[in-house]
Amino acid sequence: MGRKVRTTLVYWQKITTIKHPVMSGQESEVIKTLENPQIIKRSEKDENVYLYYKKFAKRFICVVVRHEDGSGFIISCYPVNKIKKGEIVYEKGKSLS
Repeated sequence: MGRKVRTTLVYWQKITTIKHPVMSGQESEVIKTLENPQIIKRSEKDENVYLYYKKFAKRFICVVVRHEDGSGFIISCYPVNKIKKGEIVYEKGKSLS
């Protein structure tokens, strides 16, 4: 979506040790998901939050990002079995206009 997405080392460690330890060591997959997502959906709860999805093994990685002021920051990331319902803002290979 043309935005830089950031996180801090301290917050990334919180995600990978407390919130979702399964994501430990998956930094490159998170970056790939942000750079080349298969689908991006807008959160149903917050219009400034987007869910980036990319296939990973038999599941998907979901990276939750808050967009503001032309950039974004990672709220969370985790593996999921299926993509949540919601407004699609981008789908690889499809024009949404």
